[in-house]
Order: sequence, then structure tokens, then C-alpha cells
Amino acid sequence: MVWRDDTGRALSDYERPSVAVDVAVLTVIDDELAVLAVESGRGPALPGTFLHPGETLADAASRALRTKAGISDLGFHQLGMYDDPSRDDRGWVLSMAHGAAVARRRLPDDALLVRITGQTPKVDLAFDHNTMVSQAVQDIRARYSDHPDPDRLLGDQFTLLELRRLHEAISGTTLVKDTFRRRFIGALEGTGERAASDTGRPAELFRVRR
Repeated sequence: MVWRDDTGRALSDYERPSVAVDVAVLTVIDDELAVLAVESGRGPALPGTFLHPGETLADAASRALRTKAGISDLGFHQLGMYDDPSRDDRGWVLSMAHGAAVARRRLPDDALLVRITGQTPKVDLAFDHNTMVSQAVQDIRARYSDHPDPDRLLGDQFTLLELRRLHEAISGTTLVKDTFRRRFIGALEGTGERAASDTGRPAELFRVRR
């Protein structure tokens, strides 16, 4: 039996859009926020792909990162659906944007990284990917506003200076040293070790409190 809606039309009577995924992978280089891009027929773009039959959006996002950017085992989450009918000149394409953040050391050495000013890539990306990046930047800023390092961009241990510089790169602002310390010190614990230093007293190393 074929299902029909209240107008008598079956599912096959409706036009269907293509469904795609795009992933905004953020990182920090030289104390600046940057986004991973790949070359496409329309210039630099976020890693993305079309959904295959029987595939979930998460499966497609993982495949896009693996095949387009050479990245595996990267955590990511959905940011939102982009559904402007005119967003892709190839046809009617919906795209689920995903966000991720990763330390530079986990990306390929030859990765194309586009630096970000404010919330916008310094190089225009294809389609509506600039808007996706802006949303990803807002997302990471919100997550870092109340957590020292949810994406473990600094690894297992770090100095307070390294943590503050990370937050300054993500927020795009200069942070007051003492105010920053008071804000996050309760979420940290000392490791009992100190960072190596050629000059002055070695700084104490911290980790996120478990």
C-alpha cells in the first residue's frame, strides 16, 4: 500500500533536495583562530560531501574529513541546517553544518588553514561556508566561556599563561591576567610539576580538574 498525504500525493510525487554535510574544523596557530579548508572547484571550501544512501549525517561528516582532509577519529557536533534554496548553484542542496576543534599538531602538516578575523575567514570560502565558520566561531566561544579547555587543545597539562593565550585567540580579545585566573582556577588542579624554562622561575603546570 502506498502512503498518501491529505491531498492524495505520495512521497514520490514531491521533489527532494540533495543533502550534504560540511565541517568547520577550528584550530589555533600563532595565537590566532583558523579554520581548515580544502581546495574545490570553487576555491577554498570546508570539507564536505553529499549524503550516501543508508548513511547518517555523522557517517558522512566522518567520510568528508577522511577523504577530503585526511583526518580520522575527530569529534564533531552539529551546528545547524543550511537550507537556502539558492545556496548552491548546482541545484537544491541542504547542508548540515558541523563544528569541531582540534590542536594544530593533530592536523596534517600540509593542511590549508585560513586565519579568522573576528568571526570571518580572511579568505572567502565557497558557497555559504563563511557563514558556517562564523557560527562555528560563536559556538566555540560559547563553549570556552565556562570551561578551561573542552576540546583539549592544550593537551593534558599547561601553564596558566598558555591557557590564557588560548582563550585570547579564541575570543579575539585581550584578557586581564588576574581576572582570568580567578575565573578558571577553580576548574584546574596543579600537577606538582613545572614547565621547562631557560630564564626565570619555571611556571606551574595545571590540568583540568576531573
